[in-house]
Amino acid sequence: LLIDITGWAGSVCVLAAYGLLSIHKITARSKLYQTLNIFGSLCLIINTLFYSAYPSTFVNIVWLIIAIFAIINIYRSASKKNAN
Repeated sequence: LLIDITGWAGSVCVLAAYGLLSIHKITARSKLYQTLNIFGSLCLIINTLFYSAYPSTFVNIVWLIIAIFAIINIYRSASKKNAN
């Protein structure tokens, strides 16, 4: 049951991020968007590993890596702006 709840939570986060982006409530450079993607993909990785759904696990690992790089770039850009 906990694994299923984790998977559903991950799905809600990823879909919420995409939905908010699509209706222009957030941007792809927002911390909220990337945080939702990071949390969502982590939850989905746990769920798909448990169920041995390795192609989905792979997609979510890549999704996680992209979101981590994006949020790092967001913080770096903010640091550079504050330094100037």
